[in-house]
Amino acid sequence: MNFRKSILMLLLILCNVFIALAQTATDSLAIITADWNITSMGKGIFLREAEFTSLYGVPQHIAILQIKPEQHRFDILIHSPKEETSIAAYRSGAVAAINGSYFNVKRGTSICYLRKDGVVIDTTATGILSTVSTGAVRINKGKLDIIPWHKQDEKTCDLKEGSILSSGPLMLLDGKDCDLSTCNKSFVKTKHPRSAVALMEDGSILLIAVAGRFTGKAEGINIPELTHLLRVLGARKALNLDGGGSTTLWSASAPGNGIVNKLCDNNLYDNEGERQVANSLCVYE
Repeated sequence: MNFRKSILMLLLILCNVFIALAQTATDSLAIITADWNITSMGKGIFLREAEFTSLYGVPQHIAILQIKPEQHRFDILIHSPKEETSIAAYRSGAVAAINGSYFNVKRGTSICYLRKDGVVIDTTATGILSTVSTGAVRINKGKLDIIPWHKQDEKTCDLKEGSILSSGPLMLLDGKDCDLSTCNKSFVKTKHPRSAVALMEDGSILLIAVAGRFTGKAEGINIPELTHLLRVLGARKALNLDGGGSTTLWSASAPGNGIVNKLCDNNLYDNEGERQVANSLCVYE
């Protein structure tokens, strides 16, 4: 079933939901009826892009890469030293990528649990980000899953193969909203540029970038709003990744530098000014 038909079918499912909150109903309808620009990005990958004059009360720009996992494999790419997602992904032979989890800007290393091919590379630091790192991307033999995760799980993890990268918050699990009560409230409620990964009901995987920090053009989204967006789109599992100036969505088939979202570090509403990060989630044929 194609993306547009799936969205239209969701309109019927959401009719009962619209009775709840007026703002939520308005936003749900805006997502469902949006004029999504759909572009093929090569075998089994589609770029879906939309601009909203008002979504969650502000203008938004959303870029999504929808990937058929049966035609691709996933991996965590470590940038050592830290590097732009587009450059590191291109050099590794990836066909698509999104920035990974939170990192120490000075050291250029992850501050979230990272286990690569069974070897522990980094552990989760204490502080605000440890409160929001409630999920993880798990990759085994190129197949991606999203799982619940907490700092205490690091002590008992004995995974000998595959990779784990923690991040968060975990937003959706089995199609239901996850508990955010233990997460830092300011982090959850403040609108920012956001990156996320989601598993859909039809088995496809979404890499999502929501632009932000552009007054009057794209002002960003908070975690409950991002959760709602992905649930309306049909996600059954969803995990927030590092956002802000790190938010980068890249395709080898896109023109120029391959970046398909609006970056904010250069304060211009364009795809330039990419930030160097510690790791990325990459897609390979």
